[in-house]
Amino acid sequence: MSTRTLIRGGLVITASDETHADVLMEDGRIAALAASGTPAAEALSAERTVDATGKYVIPGGVDAHTHMELPFGGTFASDTFETGTRAAAWGGTTTIVDFAVQSVGHGLREGLDAWHAKAEGNCAIDYAFHMIVSDVNEDTLKEMDLLVEEGVTSFKQFMAYPGVFYSDDGQILRAMQRSADNGGLIMMHAENGIAIDVLVEQALARGETDPRFHGEVRKALLEAEATHRAIRLAQVAGAPLYVVHVSATEAVAELARARDDGLPVFGETCPQYLFLSTDNLAEPDFEGAKYVCSTPLRPKEHQAALWRGLRTNDLQVVSTDHCPFCFSGQKELGRGDFSKIPNGLPGVENRMDLLHQAVLDGHISRRRWIEIACATPARMFGLYPKKGTIAPGADADVVLYDPAAEQVVSADTHHMNVDYSAYEGKRVTGRVETVFSRGVPVVTDREYTGHAGHGVYTPRSTCQYLT
Repeated sequence: MSTRTLIRGGLVITASDETHADVLMEDGRIAALAASGTPAAEALSAERTVDATGKYVIPGGVDAHTHMELPFGGTFASDTFETGTRAAAWGGTTTIVDFAVQSVGHGLREGLDAWHAKAEGNCAIDYAFHMIVSDVNEDTLKEMDLLVEEGVTSFKQFMAYPGVFYSDDGQILRAMQRSADNGGLIMMHAENGIAIDVLVEQALARGETDPRFHGEVRKALLEAEATHRAIRLAQVAGAPLYVVHVSATEAVAELARARDDGLPVFGETCPQYLFLSTDNLAEPDFEGAKYVCSTPLRPKEHQAALWRGLRTNDLQVVSTDHCPFCFSGQKELGRGDFSKIPNGLPGVENRMDLLHQAVLDGHISRRRWIEIACATPARMFGLYPKKGTIAPGADADVVLYDPAAEQVVSADTHHMNVDYSAYEGKRVTGRVETVFSRGVPVVTDREYTGHAGHGVYTPRSTCQYLT
């Protein structure tokens, strides 16, 4: 039986247009758009009409970097697929791309199956997977081809975390060569983990154990060096490259140089690097542990280069790298030794609001907000135009956003399964009001109306910037 919902009178914002339009959703998809007040709009009808006067009507956010239930440092990320996707919906995100993990000595398929088992039947919104490649060998390379064919089209490698996820340059080159052939996209955690481990050992030997030293040993130059090396390895392999969680001025410069040379190199940053800094890492009484993530927070002066990179398109995407660990009992594992603090921050619920605040602060335009948070991640990872836009035929992932509502970000009111907020006390203007996932209201007038199991797995095509 057909179900139709008509959203009337809002300002529809996509990456390319802003127009006062009425939006008809039918059977989970966008059926029609018509300029408000026109005969075409008056002709639209539905069983349910939603008044969006004074509101923005925007595509659901696409967060292309989350880690639900990730095992790390002897514990697990505190958000499950159920709690994490519910929080994402509250924040106006309607699709996540999470990371399945290959463990050393095991196959890609085994890791992917494990993540399917975690997510299936538990998600409030739609989801897809990248694959973390921790063990490059002939079997792994063959499996990469098979995964691309079935819609897992991106593979993450780590130049950091020796003994856990780390790949050496030879393993990276082999995986890049394979992705050059099969159409996959290599995503790189670019930090020189071998050198960082030396600096960690030396810092601890000096008695420098507080959280702030996490940022001091993971030097911006070692992010830049690894970014440069990854770019050159990709160039040798003839492969595209996507660098995750770019945090440093020097790393942005490496990406900009490569793009100026015409290389298919892309970069992502995250809200924590745009809004937080080493000042947070230095908070007293071990509070700085809340802000330990990798790449680390940088001094505030790096923020200008990140904002500039987003405006010039040397950085194309803002994802969260959502990987929450509770302060109590998890972050506290590193008391007396910063290297034992689980690396990761909560943020899947905050991204759309923080970026809207960036619009008001003059850093980006409204359409750029939608571009970096919805359309480009969907294109980058083969989900567009099903996701990331409001257009006939697209999934009816639609957010009614109140641009005038004021809120204070707090752990007391967020829905992520974590006992603190990285943005505690921050005042922002703009708030999600109603969220539709494939035409189904999952948040309705600030009330959660979704349920676990609504979200479905979504296979992806290859990167749409390479065709």
